[in-house]
Amino acid sequence: MLFAQASLTSEATGFGVVLASLSLVLLAMGLAWWLGLRIERRLIEASLRAAVQLFAVGFLLLFIFEAAAAIYLAWLWVGVMVGIATFVVVRRAKHRIGGLGLVTFGAVVGSALISVAVTFGFGVIAYGPVSLVVIAGITIGNAVPSAVLGVNQSVELNRERRGELEALLSLGLDRRQIVRFMAPRAARSSIIPQVERTKVVGLIALPGAMTGLLLAGVDPVEAVTVQLLVMYLVLGTAALCVISTVAAITRGAVTNDLLVADWVKEEEDES
Repeated sequence: MLFAQASLTSEATGFGVVLASLSLVLLAMGLAWWLGLRIERRLIEASLRAAVQLFAVGFLLLFIFEAAAAIYLAWLWVGVMVGIATFVVVRRAKHRIGGLGLVTFGAVVGSALISVAVTFGFGVIAYGPVSLVVIAGITIGNAVPSAVLGVNQSVELNRERRGELEALLSLGLDRRQIVRFMAPRAARSSIIPQVERTKVVGLIALPGAMTGLLLAGVDPVEAVTVQLLVMYLVLGTAALCVISTVAAITRGAVTNDLLVADWVKEEEDES
């Protein structure tokens, strides 16, 4: 065979391995302290938060998967993930922007449902509570950073280009025309990370799904096919979320009376 079959064993996992995996984090912290970068606290907070959240989710999923109504509880958990994702994205805007929550919710739900339909509809993976949570989690997990980046870029660029926004309004452009003029720059910068990850997949690193399948002994070509499915769903999810959030915020930069919204002026007024 062209690859060695491998699998996780109980002897290969445990707190010892987790502590050993922190060696790179500790090395980074030491280097950051030596250079005076002052990011050590962020690294500590991120590491501790990840551990607490993952263990909590692990015990919760254990309860869900062993319950008699596991599939219904799995769908409930997917709903919780969607709600949390929407809340996180809306909170990052730091301002009440009309339609942002609904647009974000729609983009996340739509992406998750399409991913679930494609994956289980074509029989790529057997439908069940575990696989449902995994596929939905991959989709929603990639939706959040893309949507957050879209929010951040849109808010910042609308504030930076306030003069252009006012000029467009003075020329009589409506909200739709302003979105077409103002949104492209924010959309392009927001989608770059996911596009670049997609372009270099397989050249610099093997992605997670493919690596897991190879370690489980799956044929490499079959593993590549599954990974392509995942990558395309993730790319589509990221693009959909970026487009939705950028359009919603750019539209929200203009009031119903076709004036510049207060939140666009806030940073300049504070300075």
